[in-house]
Amino acid sequence: MKYLDHLEEWLITFLMAGATLIIFVSVVHRYAAGLSIPVVQDWLLTLNFTWAQELTIIMFVWMAKFGAAYGVRTGIHVGVDVLINRLDEKLRAKFIIFGLLAGATFTGIVAALGSYFVWENGAHHAFLEMSGSPLGDIPEGPTTPDLEWPTWMVYSAIPLGTSLMCFRFLQVLLSFIKTGDLPHHDHGHVDGLDDDKPALDANVYALNDNLHPADLEHPVDGKVPHHDHKEGKPK
Repeated sequence: MKYLDHLEEWLITFLMAGATLIIFVSVVHRYAAGLSIPVVQDWLLTLNFTWAQELTIIMFVWMAKFGAAYGVRTGIHVGVDVLINRLDEKLRAKFIIFGLLAGATFTGIVAALGSYFVWENGAHHAFLEMSGSPLGDIPEGPTTPDLEWPTWMVYSAIPLGTSLMCFRFLQVLLSFIKTGDLPHHDHGHVDGLDDDKPALDANVYALNDNLHPADLEHPVDGKVPHHDHKEGKPK
């Protein structure tokens, strides 16, 4: 399962970074091509970036579909659970199970309908062509305007991403039945920035360091800090 998790994360990262880079290069090219710079302007005008917008839209759609599955797995999706949290434990568990089953059912239906749409939109023709079978009257399917890619390849994000989302709902459901816990994501936490938490018995207000003046008559935490008379500072 970890391999699937890593593949999901790498795919989302690649799509997000790739789409951002393509948009950046396209915008820079658009403005730089308008500058009257000899030779450079002529070279920039030979570059064709009309496909950039279409490709970034496709990449963001794929990122959104697989990002939704990632959100189910990690608990990022926003949910209104004020009423459910006020219920007793047994009733709350039933509502959570119902909600997860509803999510799995809905995404399963969307994945099935999406698979049928992709199959009829050109995937059937492509499969027969690759296998060398007679095509008959199976339609080839349309292509995208700029990239001229088969649209069934682009629309495959719907059955693939939604099927993964359905699987994640079932995965969370089984985990909740076994452990009673749901995945939770701390929106205020940033990966890689783990703050050092003080020990439970530490007094962060003691000010017993060399940066603060010490009161020799009133010990701090039962200890009287040593005073260096030469420096005039406590140690």
